[in-house]
Amino acid sequence: MKKSLRPIRLLTAVPLCDGHDSAVTTVNEALIRQGFEVVYMGYHRAVEDMVRAAIQEDVAGLGISSYNGGHVEFFRDVVNQLRMVERCDLGVFGGGGGTITRDDVKLMKVDGVDEIFLAGTSFAEITQRLEELYGERELKMMPVSTDLGLGKTLTAVEYGLKGRAEPGLRGKARVIGFTGPGGVGKTTLIDEWIRGALLENENLRIGVLSHDPSSVRKGGLLGDRATMVYSQDDRVFIRSMATRGKQGGLSEASEECLRWMVSEEAGFDYVLVETVGTGQEALPFEDSLVDTKVLVLHPEYGAALQLQKILMLEVADAVVVNKCDWRGAARALDEVGRKLSQRGVPLYATQASEHADEGVAKFRKEISHG
Repeated sequence: MKKSLRPIRLLTAVPLCDGHDSAVTTVNEALIRQGFEVVYMGYHRAVEDMVRAAIQEDVAGLGISSYNGGHVEFFRDVVNQLRMVERCDLGVFGGGGGTITRDDVKLMKVDGVDEIFLAGTSFAEITQRLEELYGERELKMMPVSTDLGLGKTLTAVEYGLKGRAEPGLRGKARVIGFTGPGGVGKTTLIDEWIRGALLENENLRIGVLSHDPSSVRKGGLLGDRATMVYSQDDRVFIRSMATRGKQGGLSEASEECLRWMVSEEAGFDYVLVETVGTGQEALPFEDSLVDTKVLVLHPEYGAALQLQKILMLEVADAVVVNKCDWRGAARALDEVGRKLSQRGVPLYATQASEHADEGVAKFRKEISHG
């Protein structure tokens, strides 16, 4: 079969009460090598979380790795919930080693599951079958006032469908951009930011545009959802984007996708943009749509001389030193603070991995109002 010219986007996940992800991680890696873009949302995930994510990410297929039994009922629930939200076109597939029998597979296919890959199926067979199932998709723009419509529209934009519609007037959304080196905890910081914001205001609607690296020739792992715990909420829209070879932290389609997300019709109060892990030279937020530019660092950036090389320190509206439980945090806060004092830029000390961290709460409250 002819390989799809567009990267095929899939969502993979592990159900509730299944506490490991070694099998699905291996499958993810194999799919990425074959050019798939895999949005991975982690393990111990509920049906509702999977369905919400599949709609927001507008993937072609949802893959579930199930090793602890109850798979017939779980997959059936997923298919039924997708039908309820009018996404019958979104495929469901999966696997489960020796726990899913051939008789189970017959029942699951009657329920609407596209394919179950049993133990011993080769990666070549898996990728070929997924190409057959999900290689061709219809692209269309839709009203962006719902998760379904926004997800579809962002996919159309990302795949280059232009001229069908334009974003409407900019709405009230405040856009906060997060950038910094890989491993500093940007995703965890954003997740804690969202947790506090949702607790404070039950009417908030928050959008997240999150980026992960990928090459032109190969696929990519979009894994920010896997570490976002509190953002699995109906009031939060998360969209994962692959850079597809573009340098600098964002993708070619990021600006146009962001314009749709900040439109009045989308109705977000905040839109949080997270770049890929960036280096010293990166200045990703040149777009005027980003209201507040946040640079996230950790204490181990090296000698003080390294701070002179980080261009974002010259343009950031706020700087966060995360992982302040690490050794050397006091030195880092002092060195970064002295550099920022020249511009009067606020500096925040956080430990985002600690639930309800006071530093994160202070950062969120002050930066929310800009």
